Amino acid sequence: MNWNPLTNSTQIEEIKKESFQHPVLILKHSTRCSISSATLGRLERSWKSEEVGDLKPYFLDLIANRPISNQVAEDFGVWHESPQVLIIQNGASVFDASHFDISFDAIKTQVASLV
Repeated sequence: MNWNPLTNSTQIEEIKKESFQHPVLILKHSTRCSISSATLGRLERSWKSEEVGDLKPYFLDLIANRPISNQVAEDFGVWHESPQVLIIQNGASVFDASHFDISFDAIKTQVASLV
């Protein structure tokens, strides 16, 4: 799995624009949380790029980049949680899940429904 690091607040506007071309996934991850680490490992082990088409995954270390995490929550109208995934399409969050509700199958199902 090839994560694109989300480390700058200007990337959020880029992600919104990019999401008009293809769906974008943002994973908010806490390096201090065992649930977040378990969820990340499970997601990476089950990830099959060919099953999610052109979905582009971004990784946000929210401990190192808390202001960006807060901006993601505000800009996309979601309650901040960690770990959390959002799928962005056409500039808006069309799916979000947190903790053990995060799974590759849930992401794959959501992406398939966007077509």
